[in-house]
Amino acid sequence: MAEEIKPRFEFRAWAKNFGMVEEQLRKLSPCEMIRESSEIYVVSAGNDENNTKIRDKLMDIKVFVTEKEGLEQWNPRMKGEFPMKASMLEEDVFPAFEVEMPALERDEYTLDQYLDEVIRPHSQLAPVSVFKRRFAFTINDCITEIAEIEINGAGLQTVAVESVDVPAILKAKDMLGLNDYENVNYLKAIKRVIGMEPLPE
Repeated sequence: MAEEIKPRFEFRAWAKNFGMVEEQLRKLSPCEMIRESSEIYVVSAGNDENNTKIRDKLMDIKVFVTEKEGLEQWNPRMKGEFPMKASMLEEDVFPAFEVEMPALERDEYTLDQYLDEVIRPHSQLAPVSVFKRRFAFTINDCITEIAEIEINGAGLQTVAVESVDVPAILKAKDMLGLNDYENVNYLKAIKRVIGMEPLPE
């Protein structure tokens, strides 16, 4: 039998510049990998628990599972590829947005048709361009990264620590000086940047 894959818990912080946190990160671990990607997130005013992104014409939806010790656990909900059948959009994709679904006039949609004809005209949905330059490290046996992010052109940095081991993440956070930062996932951060969700007071 195949071994069950356990969803990781995650802590993610955002800032214009992480300064001393980045210095400490690079002091504790060598950079193991650099990756760049251009992605499209589809955010919905209807929910904060389904994270939908598209990269290289592949759609990936993750669903929020639980929170523990201030950390979040997410699990894959579906994967799909464009061109995509209208039936898949109706049955698998739109239920994740939790908003009213418009009438679909095609049997199949390319990515551009999906964005231009279905998403952009919808008053409660927005496609958001996200560019990522990610630098990977290992801190306290946790997958750790610092990344340069552009959300519709707005530049930010993010630091994330992931593991199935919650105490290990909490220790890694402490080692990096992240204890005073809010845990903010991609979905919430993007909605704040585009004004779909208010900034914290």
